[in-house]
Amino acid sequence: MTKHVNLRLPDDVHEKAVAAAASDDRSLNSWLISVVRRATESSGAPDRLDDDPT
Repeated sequence: MTKHVNLRLPDDVHEKAVAAAASDDRSLNSWLISVVRRATESSGAPDRLDDDPT
């Protein structure tokens, strides 16, 4: 099962994510899934990153 999420990214973050996905030979969606999966599965992952504006 999959869920749909609307994600709003600032232009600069989007550009960097697109570039990172391309360098990994993945779609942006596939790359984002891998990043979220790693962040949620690693035992020491912080709930909030230092540069998180929220």
